[in-house]
Order: sequence, then structure tokens, then C-alpha cells
Amino acid sequence: MKYIWLLMMVVMPGMAMAAEIEGVSLPDTLAVNGRYLHLNGAGVRTKFFFDIYVGALYRQDAARRAGAVLTHPAPSAVSMDFLYGEVDAAKLQHGWQEGFRKNQTPEAMRSLQKRLDAFNALFGDARKGDRYRFDFLRDGSTVVRFNDKEIGRIDGEDFQRALLAVWLGEHPADADLKNAMLGGE
Repeated sequence: MKYIWLLMMVVMPGMAMAAEIEGVSLPDTLAVNGRYLHLNGAGVRTKFFFDIYVGALYRQDAARRAGAVLTHPAPSAVSMDFLYGEVDAAKLQHGWQEGFRKNQTPEAMRSLQKRLDAFNALFGDARKGDRYRFDFLRDGSTVVRFNDKEIGRIDGEDFQRALLAVWLGEHPADADLKNAMLGGE
């Protein structure tokens, strides 16, 4: 069995295999806008010792450094599979606001705020088993999906970078999750 794992690592260097984390099955590939994206890495977002969601990064090419993802955000996708019983919309919206603020300059925040407000308006309460997915497209738009249904679209490659920075920026929401999404342990 260990040789099969070794063979798979040789055949697909730099790409993560399909995973199951905290009971959440993550596919090894996603079809996004006619392209296949591969699981780059995944982990659990924790806060105050509670497991909140499984976060996964999908890329067309492997990325082990945050700078590579933030410089070339598309095509890629991030999924969030909720583990916690319920996270209300206000907490999600506050989390996005803080994540953007911590990783953007005041000038960038002024430019992003209207789109961040529109993004925040897409979120309702999230319950255990719910999935949000963010598809970062080459045209600069970010498609927001809730339980596999498109619920909105936000324009701008600068918005893509800012949203990815919530997970992968210099001040990520969870440093362990950042490391895991970049294929670390």
C-alpha cells in the first residue's frame, strides 16, 4: 500500500490527493468554468478551540507559496465546508470585514468596500454541512456558490486577491489553515 502512495506522489508531484478531513470528503479535482482545478491543500479553521469549517484551495497548478497564489489568483477556487452547528450571518460578515481589513491598506479598503458590502450581503447563516465555494475566474470575477448554487458574482482581480488574502495573506484568519491550504502539514 505504501508503494501505491509513493507512486502517486511521483506521478502527481506537488498536487494533493483527494482528502477526507473531519468527515468532509474533498474531491481531488473541481471543474470550474471549463477548467479542472486540483486540490492544492486543505485544513480546518479553528477559533477558540472550536472547529468552524474545512477550507480547501484548488489550483490549476500547484502553489506552495502564498505569493504565487496572490499574484496569480485565477483560475482557482476555495471551498468552506462548515463543521460548527451554526455560524450566523453577522459573524460571517464581521469575519470577512476583519480579514480584508487586516490584509489591505486603508486605500485598498476604500476601493474594495462597496464590493465587500455586496459580497457580505450574499451570506446568510451557515449550518453544519453547508458549503460555500468561491471560484476565481480568469476574467477577474469571483463566483460565490452556496451548496453548489451560484448566489452572486463580484468583479475585480483586486477583489480576488483581497479575498484570497483572508486565508493566505500576511495576517491570515488561521495560520495553520494557511499552511494546510498551501500543501503543508
